[in-house]
Amino acid sequence: MTNDARAVPPGQRTLPALLQRQAALFGSRALLRMAGRAWTHRDAAQEGAARAAALAAAGVVRGDRVAVMCGNRAEFLESFLGAGWLGAAVVPINTASMGPQVEYFLANSEARLLVIEAGYLSRLATADLSRTTLREIWVVGETGETGKTGEKESIEWKAPASVRVSAYPGGGEPLPPAAVQPGDPLAILYTSGTTGPAKGVVCPHAQYFWWGVNSAEVLGVRADDVLCSTLPLFHINALNTFAQAALTGAEVVFEPRFSASGFWPAMRANGATVVYLLGAMVPILLAQPEGTGERDHRVRIGLGPGVPSAAGTAFRARTGVPLLEGYGSTETNFAISTAPDSPRGGVMGWLRPGFQARVADEDDVALPHGEAGELLLRADEPHAFASGYFNMPEKTVEAWRNLWFHTGDRVVQDADGAFRFVDRIKDAIRRRGENISSFEVEQVLLSHPGVASCAVYPVRSELAEDEVMAALVAREGAAVDPAELARFCEGRLPYFAVPRYIDVLDDLPRTENGKVQKFKLRERGVGPSTWDGRPARA
Repeated sequence: MTNDARAVPPGQRTLPALLQRQAALFGSRALLRMAGRAWTHRDAAQEGAARAAALAAAGVVRGDRVAVMCGNRAEFLESFLGAGWLGAAVVPINTASMGPQVEYFLANSEARLLVIEAGYLSRLATADLSRTTLREIWVVGETGETGKTGEKESIEWKAPASVRVSAYPGGGEPLPPAAVQPGDPLAILYTSGTTGPAKGVVCPHAQYFWWGVNSAEVLGVRADDVLCSTLPLFHINALNTFAQAALTGAEVVFEPRFSASGFWPAMRANGATVVYLLGAMVPILLAQPEGTGERDHRVRIGLGPGVPSAAGTAFRARTGVPLLEGYGSTETNFAISTAPDSPRGGVMGWLRPGFQARVADEDDVALPHGEAGELLLRADEPHAFASGYFNMPEKTVEAWRNLWFHTGDRVVQDADGAFRFVDRIKDAIRRRGENISSFEVEQVLLSHPGVASCAVYPVRSELAEDEVMAALVAREGAAVDPAELARFCEGRLPYFAVPRYIDVLDDLPRTENGKVQKFKLRERGVGPSTWDGRPARA
């Protein structure tokens, strides 16, 4: 059996086949370290088969959805592998989600079972589970354990009679793998909408396979590498890191969360050789006091999509670690990237083998080099991209029209083939590595009794990413206190979506048809009358 991933026959580009292949190729080699657990490559297949048995005993069958809301711990990967082995699809839920978002994810995905860390159970108090198809909840850990915030959450929630709640069970007698196909759904990953609620991206088995292949090739991952990520497993970045290790025989270590002061000590302790960073993380690390530990490590390369060019240069000078740039969305794959020997920086990168790209106008007509337009992508290999949005056929047709996936990002392709990011066409905000729907934030603001109308939009932060800003008009006779409004949002939105900046205006700029002109608000930006919530929440 060869270790050339690109030589794997199309029918074997599934998670069960990947687990069986890695068990045969790499056997007792170390694969995973996380939260006190350790697996070999052979263990991963066994864990997947045993978890599949537990899921089947709970009534989960092929085609069902299994939602997972927990941090970076083995139970997350067990559930992911078990669902894939059984032919079900996993639905990762961002652990920052509050009750209304959790309810929506469960209802939209039609999940049958929820695996949830005990520290997040209280979030369900504001979720109406009767509106979902949920039938069972497995609780990971014990009530009173800490959640993402590090503070103990009180459990003031009781499950409806229709939902059975039990402790996360042990694995069952291992099952043989289901006869899944490369195009079958493996995961439904929710990505923020722009003019509507979040969309569930249906990710097939082969897309996950190709995420691992392409990422491992870009980073040059070898069997002797130790991959280390502080990113959450509910996003494709970290989930894909597991695939990289599985495909190459490498070892992967998942830290519980990102810590600026603890990053380099963790990399040294884990013996990391490959690291994974996002835009704002690098400026945060550079803001730390310089120390010898930034050079006393084994890290040879890192992946840093969205890292500002100047920050990437400073990071390499200070730590010796080059960061590769690239482009890939949840719907696509790692289609564009730089390389260690790229002729220049400050770009997203060059198109990778197996993909096609077009910079197009509003009619999908290709534009010449140097002219900005929307980035359109498609793949040569079957099922290398997502298959659509779950239960949203109209949105699927809109995004994949003319047989191209429309990214919603405005880019320029230079004469040498490099792609440069210009801005977002979509009305979306990206903060701390999270995509935020302005629509969803606006709906929460409008539910406040003092808000008559509002607009939410991005403004640049000190960390070269976005901050969330809201401009609003108060109801007649009402006075809106921005600090109180921010507290109102904190119980209804993920922490990263709560507006940092709030402006109370007499009116919002509008077109003749009454549509809010957000570009004018963005140009206006933060002014002397703007409330800044950073000091209050620091």
